[in-house]
Amino acid sequence: MLKRILLVVVAIVAVFCGYVAMQPSTSRIERSAIFVAPPAAAFAEVNDFHNWQAWSPWAKLDPNAKATFEGPASGEGAVFHWDGNNEVGKGTMTITESRPDEHIGMRLDFEKPFAATSKTEFTFKPDGPRTIVTWAMTGESPGFFVKAICLLMNSDKMVGDQFEKGLATLKKIVEGKSAP
Repeated sequence: MLKRILLVVVAIVAVFCGYVAMQPSTSRIERSAIFVAPPAAAFAEVNDFHNWQAWSPWAKLDPNAKATFEGPASGEGAVFHWDGNNEVGKGTMTITESRPDEHIGMRLDFEKPFAATSKTEFTFKPDGPRTIVTWAMTGESPGFFVKAICLLMNSDKMVGDQFEKGLATLKKIVEGKSAP
């Protein structure tokens, strides 16, 4: 009886390990929202890190996080450093690409709770009097252990939910400023 239980446990672990090993090495998390505002209005809020405290979901998780800025006030080369509690960690965001009213690309470097680098981007697509704003993050999941953690934690849901909250708050701010 004990031998059968042990064999079942070994089989379950083997299936789980095989499933984890087959997971892709890169992941992409993406959410979109429709703003009743021109692309320029949404772009301006995202392109300046000084505005992020008003709408970033992570700013709400730790309002006492230390934030510092360097480089230009906005656009390519702007840098935002943060150091907060366990929910927000510590890291740096750098705007690497800024095409007015179209696209903002960023490098996101986490230091805590773990070291990782991701690519984050915002796109602004005009749709008549509206703008479709998309927030996406692409990252590497190298190695078995990282893949297993990402699988067990459901990072798409965790981060995606935060993207949705951030986009909802950003939408209110942008539409409020754009209202006639």
